[in-house]
Amino acid sequence: MHVNENLKTLRKFLPIHHYFRTVGVLSMQLAYHAGGLSLLFVDTIKSMTQTPIKWKLTVNQMQKIGVTSLPLVFLTALFTGMVLALQSAYQLKLFAAQQFISDLVALSICRELGPVLTAMVVAGRVGASIAAELGTMKVTEQIDALKALAVDPVRYLVVPRFIAAFFMLFMLAIYSDIVGMMGGYLIAVFKLGISSHQYLKRSVDVMVVKDVMTGLLKAFFFGGIISTVGCYFGFRASGGAEGVGRATTMAVVCALVLIIASDALFTAVFYFF
Repeated sequence: MHVNENLKTLRKFLPIHHYFRTVGVLSMQLAYHAGGLSLLFVDTIKSMTQTPIKWKLTVNQMQKIGVTSLPLVFLTALFTGMVLALQSAYQLKLFAAQQFISDLVALSICRELGPVLTAMVVAGRVGASIAAELGTMKVTEQIDALKALAVDPVRYLVVPRFIAAFFMLFMLAIYSDIVGMMGGYLIAVFKLGISSHQYLKRSVDVMVVKDVMTGLLKAFFFGGIISTVGCYFGFRASGGAEGVGRATTMAVVCALVLIIASDALFTAVFYFF
C-alpha cells in the first residue's frame, strides 16, 4: 500500500524534473548566445578603433539599411500617428479634452513609438537580410575563404553594417517622428476639426529637449543591436538553406526581444531614476 502511494507521488512530481531540465537548457543557451553577442560586439569596437574604416562599404550599407527602408518606415509611422490620434480622440471626447490630442501624439511618438517602431520594422527587414546574407556566405564557405586570404570578417563584413545601422537608425527615427506627428495632424485637423495653428502650437509647446533626445539616443542603440544580432546569427548559420532560414528567424526574434527589453531599461533610467 505504501509502495503504491510512493509511486503515485513520484509520478506526480516527475514532470517537475522535466520542467527544471528545460529551464536549465534554455538558460544555458541564453548565456551562450549572450556571451557570443558580447564577444562579437567587443571585436567590432576593437576593429573600429584599431583599423581604418572601409567607408565605401559603409556608405553602400547605409543605402541598403536607411534609404531602402524609407517607404516602410513612412507607412508605419503615418498609420501609427493616425491610429493614435483616433484612439486618443475616442477617450478624450468623454472628458471634452480633445485639444490635448496633439500633446499625447507628440509625446508618444517622440519618446517611444517613433524610435521603437522604426527599430522593429528595420529589424524585421534589415536584420533578417543581414543574417541571410552572412549565413549564405557562411554555408557556402565564402567567410572561410576570406580568412584564408587573411581578411578579417569582422572588419570587412561586420564593421560597415554596424556603423551604417548605428547612424541610419538615428536618421530614420527623426524621419519617423515627423511622419508620425503628421499622421496625427491629418486626423486632428481634417477629421476632428481642431485648428491647424492650435495643433502645431501645442505639439511644439508640450515637448522639451529631453523628450526628443531620449528617443533619438535609443535609436543609436537599437541600430547597434540590429546589426550585431544579424551578423552574429549569420556567422553561426550551418546546415545549408534550412540553417540559413533558422539563423534568419533567430536574428529577428532575438533583435525584437532585445529592442523591447532595452527600451524598457532606457525608459526606467531616463524617467524614473
